[in-house]
Amino acid sequence: MGKLGKKARKFAKKNLQSVDKRQRKLHAPFRKKTPRGDKGGNTGTQAVVKTVLRSESNFEDVAIGDTSLDFIFNEDDSDLKEDDSGSDGYLSEDSSYVYNDDSENDSDENGGTPLLGQNNDIHLELAKQKRKLDRLKEKDPNFLKFLENHDKDIEQYRNEESYSNEGEGSDDDMVTFKVGDVKSAKGKVVTSSTIDSWCKLVLAEENLSAIRGLLNAYRTACHYGFEDGQKIKTSETFYMVVSFMLRKANGIFQRLLDLSTSTYKSATILKLKNTSRWKTVKPLIKSYLRSTLFLLNQVTDCEILVFTLTQLGDAIIYFAAFQSLEKRLIEVAVHLWATGRGSVSSSSFLIMRNICLLLHPECLRTCLRSSFKAFMVHNKFVDSGNLKHIQFLVKSLVELCSIDVSTSFSKALVSVQQLAKIMQHGLKTKKKELLKKISSWQYMNCIGLWVEFISMNIKDHDLQTLLYLIIQVINGVAHLFPGSRYFPLRRKCVQMLSQLSNSSGIFIPITSLVLDSLEYAGSGKPDARSEIAFDISVLLKVPKQWLKSQVFHEEIVLSVIELLSAHFSQWSYHISFPDLATISLIRLRIFHEKITSESLRRPVKRLIDQVQQNTEFVQKKREEVAFSLNDQNSVESFFQLKTSSKSDPFTQYYASVIEKSQSRHVERNISAPERKKSRKQPRKVCDAGTVSDSNGARVGRSDERKPKKQKT
Repeated sequence: MGKLGKKARKFAKKNLQSVDKRQRKLHAPFRKKTPRGDKGGNTGTQAVVKTVLRSESNFEDVAIGDTSLDFIFNEDDSDLKEDDSGSDGYLSEDSSYVYNDDSENDSDENGGTPLLGQNNDIHLELAKQKRKLDRLKEKDPNFLKFLENHDKDIEQYRNEESYSNEGEGSDDDMVTFKVGDVKSAKGKVVTSSTIDSWCKLVLAEENLSAIRGLLNAYRTACHYGFEDGQKIKTSETFYMVVSFMLRKANGIFQRLLDLSTSTYKSATILKLKNTSRWKTVKPLIKSYLRSTLFLLNQVTDCEILVFTLTQLGDAIIYFAAFQSLEKRLIEVAVHLWATGRGSVSSSSFLIMRNICLLLHPECLRTCLRSSFKAFMVHNKFVDSGNLKHIQFLVKSLVELCSIDVSTSFSKALVSVQQLAKIMQHGLKTKKKELLKKISSWQYMNCIGLWVEFISMNIKDHDLQTLLYLIIQVINGVAHLFPGSRYFPLRRKCVQMLSQLSNSSGIFIPITSLVLDSLEYAGSGKPDARSEIAFDISVLLKVPKQWLKSQVFHEEIVLSVIELLSAHFSQWSYHISFPDLATISLIRLRIFHEKITSESLRRPVKRLIDQVQQNTEFVQKKREEVAFSLNDQNSVESFFQLKTSSKSDPFTQYYASVIEKSQSRHVERNISAPERKKSRKQPRKVCDAGTVSDSNGARVGRSDERKPKKQKT
């Protein structure tokens, strides 16, 4: 019997009884439970184990591909402690200080609130208990004497309770008064005359009631448009409150706490926490700090942000007494540092630096964690607009990490190990997702961050383990992406290797990586498309339409000259320089003979001449010495020739190369907008019959028309 046809197999699969029976067995809606004593009762568990074992080989791929580069700082994440108190945040005010306003707020005439009813019940209950206590005093004279003897202790205990620390998450830090002396600040209208009188009282005699009124008005100004509390009458009043509190609040608190310049430290604030003076001033300081943090979260004007951050920087030490406000300050400062520009970002960084230096070590770890995560979020895309800002973020973050090198070293080592795992897996599998992740700005900026950290601290600390590991990662990335399209990425890798070599004094071979790029510059016939705006510093991968442009080929050659000059300049007086430059000279001469463009032949020929001249100089000096190459001390003394002659020809040549490179990039960035502008300029009419372009060249007559065909 022959094989069934396609239609017959399809019919049998759907309609035969054996097929239906097998389907019902595999997809039964109800399954029998396995008996306890049955040996085969673990079949479900065995199936799960087999599934896990089958997927175990693929787990590493998924884990490496999905792990974020900032995972090392996710382990310590904790939610910020928010102020959970039901208080409105306003301080209690003395009723003797009246608001200077013609109209009173009648919002309290509508009747009491549920809280007022509960307070009345509590007062009635306390009155009953007091009457019982009075009757007990009359019946038992001994009990009355006992109370009189311990009256002072009880009164002191009550005072301590009234000023006790209510917890860092509470808003209810208000100085207690008698019930009849307290007047709610909520709902009142603040005028400029009121603020002026309060300011004079505070500056003259540091009146606490006036300070409370100013702090309540300042809170209202900071929460303007978000809460229905006090009402500020005019914009002039708003400006008076905010400017006075930001300028004078720190000095007022210093005088109230009797702090001098020598004692103005966070440790002093912690020592004052148990004193009665601190318990009086604490709610005032906390109200000022909370209102200022809220203001920083809402303001968008750069000048106001810079002024507020500058004034808040003088009050950093007060945050040592409020743990929840410390974390909120770090959150606000890091956000402004990462998202701001110019002076806003710089002022925020100064706040972060003062937090790390002046407050306890836990603040340093929290600040590093938050700043690294913010850096990784905001460095995913690089262009000419944010390049300088990202460079500032790298340098400032490295400065924060350098405050505690031992803590930062452990985090950096774990981060670089994760980068190495991703790179190694990309070399093995060549998966598209991994290669895209490695060739991204986030990956390269993360490497650049730790390169800067190593370069800054390698001379003072033992970072050799981290140094060798990151060198391997950079070499792997450079070899993972061959071809002309990834020339900007390899150029960045070579620059990082040169920076590590300069800072550590360790020789890192980079000439082969650099000279391999010359193969792409000499291939094909380049297009004369010089009008393309080409900035290689903001690229990792070149678009296809630029590969044969004249600008790109020139950029390759000039970049190779710049990188080789930097490398040779570092080792120009080393005893092994002739051996180092031999292969490079051979390949440069071959490229010089092959290239046809005269604008590229001249800089290559000049580099060859300078390297050859330096090689002959070192060769003559090497023939004069009598020590062996195994004598390390003598070899190092030979290298010291460079320090004695600072104006040697090769150093001057390298300086000229760097100067020309910088001017070339500046001209290219300026010329691109000018070209676009010139294209948009309309043609000018020179006379009645001639039209000229933007350069004044005549194009043709404006009144020339094709003759109309006559009708027949």
